[in-house]
Amino acid sequence: MTKSYFKGLFLLMVSAMLFSCAAPQVQTSQPLFSPDTLEADQYEPKVDNFMVILDKSSSMSYKYNGQKRLTIAKDFLSAMNQTIPDMKLNGALRTFGHMASASGKPSVLFYGPTEYSKKKFQGALDAAQRAIGRSPLGAAITAAAGDLKKSEGQIAVIIVSDGADMDTTPITAAKNMKSKYGDRVCIYTVLVGDDPAGETLMKQVSAAGDCGISVRADGFKDSGDMGNFVKSVFLAEIAKPVDSDGDGVTDDLDRCPDTPKGVTVDAKGCPLDSDGDGVPDYLDKCPNTPKGATVDARGCWTYAAVVMYDFDSAEIKSEAFPMLDEAVSILKKNPEIKVEIDGHTDNMGSAAYNMNLSERRAKAVMKYFVDKGVEAQRLTTKGFGFNKPAASNDTEQGRAKNRRVELTPVK
Repeated sequence: MTKSYFKGLFLLMVSAMLFSCAAPQVQTSQPLFSPDTLEADQYEPKVDNFMVILDKSSSMSYKYNGQKRLTIAKDFLSAMNQTIPDMKLNGALRTFGHMASASGKPSVLFYGPTEYSKKKFQGALDAAQRAIGRSPLGAAITAAAGDLKKSEGQIAVIIVSDGADMDTTPITAAKNMKSKYGDRVCIYTVLVGDDPAGETLMKQVSAAGDCGISVRADGFKDSGDMGNFVKSVFLAEIAKPVDSDGDGVTDDLDRCPDTPKGVTVDAKGCPLDSDGDGVPDYLDKCPNTPKGATVDARGCWTYAAVVMYDFDSAEIKSEAFPMLDEAVSILKKNPEIKVEIDGHTDNMGSAAYNMNLSERRAKAVMKYFVDKGVEAQRLTTKGFGFNKPAASNDTEQGRAKNRRVELTPVK
């Protein structure tokens, strides 16, 4: 080949190299974890403070599934940060794995403890660059315990690490933290990578906190996994009010939980009793009974608690006098009330005979009222015979209750 050919080829290669260097390099990076959307009004915080401890030691520069472990860890925490609903929390971010010659400290507090801000937490996370140095997780946990000394309320400590190249110091530090804060603190660990010894260590650190969990970052497949993690660490679902009987009053306020469906209730969940006779409106066969009147289970103003009449008699028995005097007192206190005195019988004898007997019984009560000072024009009488029994006529006791009068207010 000629010299000119090689010279041309050389110039072409140099030009191509220069062009590639000058051309802008466009790199796209897809997040490794998907944030979830959790509605703040459905949850309340179960912690008041959280501390993230991020491993940025040299082993976090190694790749796992094609990504640097530190990148995986930061993407995990970024998705967690985006998933936490807007609510009042205090947050902090501490890292470990620095070169002693650079910082003089095995662990550095990057953020907080302060009022949690998604933007500021993400800024601190972005600033945590370079995985370098040793892995003093125990020292980081001890330092975090000091960071939290002014905290009040519940604390979540979240450790994200590969667990590699560590001794048992982190377990002791975690136990000391638990001893210091007791039931206030729970420790959660997130393993990045698949180092068996690291996974064992991370589980032991979490177990030292009694109430936390240990998870693997590669177990998070979609946004729902991140949502479940955030809920387990940070949130408690707000209990939705339950209305078991469907009356519109929640169970925590319902004083009458067995109200049948469709019955109108008051603010306490109890059926309305408009006339105050102790029988709810939906069962009351005799509404508008005056206050103080003795009623039966149907809500009717009656005196069936004692036998008012002997069999085949319209003469009022003396034991009924106190109850009739009660009616007299109510009528005198309520001069606007007019009543119909309804007479009733048992079913012994003919219908015609019992109709007459019931009318005589009603008139006997009317006379008693008038003799006690109730104006006659306020009173009317009506006989029903045995057509409206209040009890069964199959027993003597039931028949005795049916020999009665009832008082029905009329307009």
